[in-house]
Amino acid sequence: METESEPYVRLERLRRLHSATADINMARSLADVLQTVVDGAVAGLGYELACVNLVRPEGDLVVAALAGNSRAQEKLVGRVGSRESWERRLSMGEEWGDLRFIPYTEGWVLDGDDVPRWYTDGPAPDFDDEWHPSDRLFAPMYTPGPQGGHELLGVISVDRPLNGRRPGAWGREALQMYAFQAAVAISNARLRANMQRALVRLEREQQALRASEESFRQTFEYAPSGMAIAEMGGDEHGRILRTNDALCRLLGRRASAMRRYSFADLVHPEDIGTFLRTSAEGGRADLRLGRRDGTYVWVSLRHSVATDAADGPRFLLTHVEDIEERKRHELQLAHRASHDELTGLPNSAEFRARLESKLCPSVPKWPWQHHVCTVEPDSESTPGGLAVLFCDLDGMASINDRFGPRTGDAVLVEVGRRFTRALGTDGTVARYGGDEFVVLVENVSPARCQELVEKLRAAITTPIGLDGLVLRVGASFGTAWAACGRPVNRVLETADRRMYEEKRLRATAQRREVQRVTVPERRIVGSLPEPPLSPWVPHRPAAQRQIVRTWSTHETTSTAPVRDVEIGSIEELTGLGGSTHVHRVVCRGNVRDLSSLRRLPALRSLVITDNQLLSDLDALAGCGKLRFLTVSGCGSLMDWTGVARTGVVFVEVGPGHTARSLTGLTAAPRLRRLTLADAERHHGTDLAELRLMMPGVRIHTVSAA
Repeated sequence: METESEPYVRLERLRRLHSATADINMARSLADVLQTVVDGAVAGLGYELACVNLVRPEGDLVVAALAGNSRAQEKLVGRVGSRESWERRLSMGEEWGDLRFIPYTEGWVLDGDDVPRWYTDGPAPDFDDEWHPSDRLFAPMYTPGPQGGHELLGVISVDRPLNGRRPGAWGREALQMYAFQAAVAISNARLRANMQRALVRLEREQQALRASEESFRQTFEYAPSGMAIAEMGGDEHGRILRTNDALCRLLGRRASAMRRYSFADLVHPEDIGTFLRTSAEGGRADLRLGRRDGTYVWVSLRHSVATDAADGPRFLLTHVEDIEERKRHELQLAHRASHDELTGLPNSAEFRARLESKLCPSVPKWPWQHHVCTVEPDSESTPGGLAVLFCDLDGMASINDRFGPRTGDAVLVEVGRRFTRALGTDGTVARYGGDEFVVLVENVSPARCQELVEKLRAAITTPIGLDGLVLRVGASFGTAWAACGRPVNRVLETADRRMYEEKRLRATAQRREVQRVTVPERRIVGSLPEPPLSPWVPHRPAAQRQIVRTWSTHETTSTAPVRDVEIGSIEELTGLGGSTHVHRVVCRGNVRDLSSLRRLPALRSLVITDNQLLSDLDALAGCGKLRFLTVSGCGSLMDWTGVARTGVVFVEVGPGHTARSLTGLTAAPRLRRLTLADAERHHGTDLAELRLMMPGVRIHTVSAA
């Protein structure tokens, strides 16, 4: 009986299956499709319970729809099972085509996973094909395709067939076909949803595009800075298509005239390469554009490439910003950062950068590496060397202490100016810091380098006139040769070390000379009619305005008559008038005004002693033939700069004066010898510094008689 009715039963189920398939294809939304799938599995395939587990974007599966049991629906819908647990379920049990059947004898291992389930217990089956409540049957749904899909869309799980038996071959085929149709319906529902969202998005984008076009038009036309649209690519690359009013005002050109130009026609010739590179790649560049009056203005060009998905780049949108003031300020800041504020010369950082730019970090090892390296000259006449001259000024500390830092700064400015003038185009001079300067000379031989050192030394040892003062400074030089592969710090340290070696050698030589000469040798210098003065001996009063002066030499003692006048008051000094016979004057006592000495055309020797009112020697200005000056007991005399306006060659300073108070003598241009009495009163440091300040003057110290 069962065999005879089987065709009729299958035909009825086939009709229900066809109806369920038609229903899922008629559903519109994805939610309707999912619910129709589970309803059709219950009504069309004959199961008490069916649910759809849908794959979420992150990969896990969620219970999206359930039919057959309201309690199970409330409990399971919306719960999530991990992808790993589902992969495990779909890889175990019995494989019925695309279906997976896990009998209750194997399914107990799944009781602890995180897949949502509705558990119903029951007795063990009485026969082999009887359905047990713990049996599991899954129908995977894959994306449809010409040769079958491989992306999992979801899983239909069914439970408890109405006939209480495991599905046979026909039931399995029906469930598998139904799962395929459900996958098609789910894919179509998703496609429709995506299309609807795309249409909505397209409409919104079109509205936004229209609003954007209007906004761009207003922004372009009324922008406070210049804007332009230009051709992109082709023979007319950069040709201007449209400009706004701000750009026309900036360049002083009309909009109709601007369309006849390309940006390449307006860019400064030196900036063409920068413009072509940035216009091809897009980006920002600072360059100069030509105005109608022929001048150029600094602008910042920012290029945006407007592209078309089909045709590629179409045009350039260029934003033009006036940066004239900013550029001027940047250039000023760059100059301040790289140059000394006081002298205007390059500073130490700029000097290092220039030196590093002329050297490569290492010497090429192979002959095919074409590179001309800088090397140290191997002989005195070999040119091509790169020399670094390190200079330290002598006597700046005394000038700052005596006349103040403003005078010292003025001296540094004058020294820098003289260095630059003496060096010319032969090299670069920079202020390294404090009273130190550095000079960089290219393509020079050692012999030529030494000539430059002497030229620079002569340039700054010439007395410096500042605000009525005549000052003199000395200099010590150190030379080092730069070469590729040699660090810049090492070159500078070498030059600095050699400079201090020269300074020490000069100081040592002067000390040895002083120790060797106990009684200075007295010789007639040039065409002077009388020899230099002797070591300090107290002056005797003149007798009847004519005395005999005696001085000593190494070999013998000789005498020579000299017209000698001694005065003790201003009246006596005034009474000398313009006598042409007075060669030597001894001024003893407090005579405040010595200006009458200017009227003695033959005055060659002057002795000033025991004068506590005399503070400076400005009254000697104009005594051009004065050669010998002796001062003693003038404690208030602190300003010696007046000697610079006389012809004094030899100076004797008696007790009561220190080396520190004599810095004004550095202004005396013809001074050749300085004798200091009471040697033990002079501090060694002050004396050494005085010698450095007066490199051309022989300074001796003797004990007071």
